[in-house]
Amino acid sequence: MAEQDIRKEIEDLRKTIEYHNDRYYNQDSPEISDYEYDMMIKRLKELEAAHPEFESADSPTKHVGGTAKREAGVKVRHNVPMLSLDDIFSKEEVTSWVQSMQEKLDHPEFVVEQKIDGLSMTLRYEKGRLALAETRGDGLNFGEDVTSNALVIPDVQKSLKDAPEYLEIRGEVYMTREAFARVNADQEDRGQKTFANPRNCAAGTLRQLDASIVRDRGLSMFIFNLQDVRGMEFKRHTDFYEYIKKQGVRVIPDYTICRTAEECWEAIQKIGDSRGNLPYDIDGAVIKLNSYADRQVFGHTDKVSSWAIAYKYPPEEKETVIRDIELTVGRTGRINPTAVFDPIPLCGTTVSRATLHNQDFIDSMGIGIGDHVTVYKSGEIIPKIRTVLHDKRPAGVETFRIPEHCPVCGARTIREPGTANIVCINPSCPAQLVRHIIYFTGRDAMDIHGFGEMAVQKLCDAGYLKDLADIYTLKDHRDAMVRSGLVGKEKNTDKLLAEIEGSKKRDGYQLLAGLGIPNVGKTAARTILDVFGSIPALMDASKEDLLRVPDIGEVTADCIRTYFEEESNRQLIRRFQSYGLNMDRIREETAGDELSGKTFVITGTLPTLKRTEAADLIQKHGGKVTGSVSKKTDYLLAGDAAGSKLTKAQSLGIPVLSEDDLKNMLR
Repeated sequence: MAEQDIRKEIEDLRKTIEYHNDRYYNQDSPEISDYEYDMMIKRLKELEAAHPEFESADSPTKHVGGTAKREAGVKVRHNVPMLSLDDIFSKEEVTSWVQSMQEKLDHPEFVVEQKIDGLSMTLRYEKGRLALAETRGDGLNFGEDVTSNALVIPDVQKSLKDAPEYLEIRGEVYMTREAFARVNADQEDRGQKTFANPRNCAAGTLRQLDASIVRDRGLSMFIFNLQDVRGMEFKRHTDFYEYIKKQGVRVIPDYTICRTAEECWEAIQKIGDSRGNLPYDIDGAVIKLNSYADRQVFGHTDKVSSWAIAYKYPPEEKETVIRDIELTVGRTGRINPTAVFDPIPLCGTTVSRATLHNQDFIDSMGIGIGDHVTVYKSGEIIPKIRTVLHDKRPAGVETFRIPEHCPVCGARTIREPGTANIVCINPSCPAQLVRHIIYFTGRDAMDIHGFGEMAVQKLCDAGYLKDLADIYTLKDHRDAMVRSGLVGKEKNTDKLLAEIEGSKKRDGYQLLAGLGIPNVGKTAARTILDVFGSIPALMDASKEDLLRVPDIGEVTADCIRTYFEEESNRQLIRRFQSYGLNMDRIREETAGDELSGKTFVITGTLPTLKRTEAADLIQKHGGKVTGSVSKKTDYLLAGDAAGSKLTKAQSLGIPVLSEDDLKNMLR
């Protein structure tokens, strides 16, 4: 491989890993499995070792992935760094690591224990009383004070019976599968977003500002390390465990003392065999030196403790047979295929379904009903198909094709331009109608208050709403709605009808945004109608006309043309016109041109402004707001929890503004 190719692969890996570090540590929303992440880290380490000329102190192999979040609590400095561990993946690596310890030490003992899949928290006790609980944060310098939340976790002892002057201990906060299922069921009942897995749920819960939420969600904790002690002495890790257990503190269960590489490997295998029977998730096994004196010989780097190592288990997978492929339709009309297969036990649960994503995925793997497949769990949570065993394919089985007609309403389906999605083109399809109406009436579109999901569902079930335009015929059913109490009695019904009537005067771009055309959200709709002036003018625009609109590319232009070429959609617009809805762009008075020619991206939670308010403020002063950071971005307006957009802006050298900075620019 040429030197420039090696440099590029290293740089690309570093950027990708930093992005996924942010998703995992800071946003509690990982996009890839632990295994996929571990393989990227392993590859980067191999390249850096082979090419030291490309070494960088900022490499993700040199530091822990998280940062201390301001919204989670007060930032505190670590007394002792909360470091990570290097990962290994084979018996050979286990043997090599153990032998490297034995070469420098006199008959060392090792402790092998479960690696709990949660997030780290350190507890500081002063004269037996809990003084502080902190998260890992950046690992080396700063974490967050989460003491009030730690106090409501049952496994955290507020005081110790037989305590030294000072004791600092580190553990893993986690959530059992039972508690996780209960929390997600509650989230669904409330109509709120569910969590992807127990680790994400535990991390998001520990950072809550309301300790009552932490208490209700039922977090747990195991202690796994002695960080610091004054007024008492321990010679071995297991001595510390025995002491702390007598104080009523839970430690990592079923740990094993080993003296050889073979014993360590047997202990690792034993833990691996127990994974499916544990009430919580683990993501590996840890081998650590038992003697604290031995640990001092090896010390640590800025990222990892050198006296311990983490063995990561390969993803568990099982063979099964696909018996059916079910099709569902989402709010945007996207048809979602799901494989239904013979139930198999996997990572502690029984699974029988896995998403097939889209036709491209089905084609790439050659998946058909009746095929033998291997299934694994991504991140040990989400079932996915790994391989299709075509050598076992029964006679007559063919690769599955998503039909050309919607499985719900029978309307024509098309492949969405520029994507792998196959969609139903009927905006009145019952499968997508409720979500479509909620989006149409929402804040980013027609902003009609009173259309909650329950109310929309009732109105659809009662036959009052069969498409978007029917919203404006509800006034004709006012008395019947009052009698039935679908949206409340007389006062609430009249209030909703008044909201609907008032929405007829909304800006035309809000109506365009509410139509649900792929890639045409609020910002794009505003830009489009700034050029065309009205929806009727847009309906007859050619693709070439659309491509002249700033920031409108071929994919969006194709989506707009596909939408308006469908006669049922043109009929919907004519009905809106007949009901008196404004179709034109309302020209706003500008407040100034201080931001003329400047492009902004907004991210995070601002102190006083909502994002929509900030966007309006920028646009009224001549600026432009887009949704993603690129080299064309002039400024990033960032609040708390800015996330990956902030990381990308910093990597591109784009100036980052606070809300006060923006207001100062306008003074």
